[in-house]
Amino acid sequence: MSEPILEFDDVDIEYSTRGDNAVHAVNDASFAIEEHDYFGLVGESGCGKSTIADAIVGGLDENGEVTSGAIRFKGKEIQDYSEKQFNKEIRWKEISVIPQSSMNSLDPVMKLSQQAVEMAKYHTDLSKAEAVDRLRDLFDVVGLSESRIHDYPHQFSGGMQQRAIIAFSLFLRPSLIIADEPTTALDVIMQDQILDHINELKDDWNISMLMITHDISVVFENCDSMAVMHGGQVAEAGSTVDVFDRPRHPYAILLQNAFPDVRYPDRELAVIEGHPPQLREKPDFCTFADRCPWSTDECYDGAPDPQPIEGDESHMAWCVRAHEMEELAAEHLEKPPEASSILEGSR
Repeated sequence: MSEPILEFDDVDIEYSTRGDNAVHAVNDASFAIEEHDYFGLVGESGCGKSTIADAIVGGLDENGEVTSGAIRFKGKEIQDYSEKQFNKEIRWKEISVIPQSSMNSLDPVMKLSQQAVEMAKYHTDLSKAEAVDRLRDLFDVVGLSESRIHDYPHQFSGGMQQRAIIAFSLFLRPSLIIADEPTTALDVIMQDQILDHINELKDDWNISMLMITHDISVVFENCDSMAVMHGGQVAEAGSTVDVFDRPRHPYAILLQNAFPDVRYPDRELAVIEGHPPQLREKPDFCTFADRCPWSTDECYDGAPDPQPIEGDESHMAWCVRAHEMEELAAEHLEKPPEASSILEGSR
């Protein structure tokens, strides 16, 4: 098996604050993204998803720091890269970002063609004409009229701006794209169109993608593999079908059962009570324990280690009761429809 394009290996990320305490935003996080893989990262707001994205491209705020563990891109550790190294070796060239807000990512006083020329000037040997031609080709890829490359951002609708951002994310032909809530603030029709364009890139461009979202349905329909986060910890990771059909972490189970399906309108949805903990200290317990209907004293005796599900190390759950969760959940919850049926119905 080839080496993963991106690996998180027991990564801790902290934000310093006034006083002695720090915010332990991400704790012992581990997952891997294979080449040509679309990987989804799911969880509630504040669970650490965007912090992980920022760490990958060296975009943490000044008070943020990777304090332990390793982030490897193509086998090379990058967590201690300087700003200069990130700019020279990683950003845009190897890893590009589709941010949540396209409006804040495009220069409002420059035509898009001018922005492409500026990007080419600092990162490539392309001439101005070649840079404009490349942007023209990419507009065609994302479904925008090539004639619009000389327009200003304000002349585009929100959905068109998001497509333009996708075009710019491809401009330097990166190996990995991070899509951080790529359909936020778009209506459902435009969301579907944007996701269609993102999916078309997979085979045409041979890229990998980290898709960050709170919308688990987006991951189920668009990603090959995924991880579920809660309270700064990875709760479960594996193929999308495995995590959907065989969830073994209580949070992943309840999250699924909170997901409505139009084909089963009478199915009772689960409610996840409570709130994630305030991470002022590194948690030495499962951060879902206080909200978990199946927690025991053992859940507070240390941060959980990953448990391979049925001997499959590609499917891991960070739960001390992972191997009995199927039976425990079956006693209390209605089993949701399987991923294979949902994916088939969405096509």
